[in-house]
Amino acid sequence: MNHAETPLSHAIDVTQPSVARMHNYYLGGKDNYPADRGACEQLLERAPSAQILTINNRRFLERVVGCLAQDHGVHQFLDFGSGLPTQDNVHEIAQRIDPACRVAYIDNDPMVLAYGRALLEDNDQTIVVQADLRAPEAIMDAPRVADLIDFTQPVACLFVSVLHCIPDDDNPADLMRRVATRLVPGSFLAISQLVSHDRTTRCSITAFMHESTGGNWGRVRSPEDIDRFFTGLDVLEPGLGDVAGWRADAGRGPRQHTREGIGYGGVGRVR
Repeated sequence: MNHAETPLSHAIDVTQPSVARMHNYYLGGKDNYPADRGACEQLLERAPSAQILTINNRRFLERVVGCLAQDHGVHQFLDFGSGLPTQDNVHEIAQRIDPACRVAYIDNDPMVLAYGRALLEDNDQTIVVQADLRAPEAIMDAPRVADLIDFTQPVACLFVSVLHCIPDDDNPADLMRRVATRLVPGSFLAISQLVSHDRTTRCSITAFMHESTGGNWGRVRSPEDIDRFFTGLDVLEPGLGDVAGWRADAGRGPRQHTREGIGYGGVGRVR
């Protein structure tokens, strides 16, 4: 059975930590459960910067959306692995710049679907879709997405702090290539994921997250692994690196006190 055919559960298992709910906890949200909070605290013992990384990845997302909407005139966004609603969501940032901006949130977590639909009940320019991001063609061809997003015009596809959930067997670099081939020139891919230069750290965090989430995890990778995700794209300045510094004002965002890992990535333009 391929990913496009795999049925997604609509049941919310509060006993199994969820990456979306763990992110919510680290971002100061209340849409999480004891299992999520316990996993977060255990992760902090192994990676003390985990919460700061989550916050800085979120702020990277906010800056990217503002930049692409304001400076590049992008009015359509697909947020893959969007997670639970929080403060300053993608549609809120983009629609402050242009109320006509259209946003599709994509996530496989049933709780994201439930909360997202409640939040967006009165917003005709924004939808939330429960889907497996490993089947991007099926997502883009889905009637609800195709009715909202005009793929003959530039689109920004956001993969922020999500590709570490994709195993190597599913080839995330090829996944990025497949997404890019469906987009017109002038579209963008924004990508960040957890990386570490230290192999022992990569293996330790990967093993912990794989066990904690019941296998809903991929791998902590090296920066060189992420560089391959941008093959064929024109990378915007300031290039690829720690996303905490991507077009950030001096002093903005919490500073890491340990460097066992960073959020690594950037923004690439489709040629």
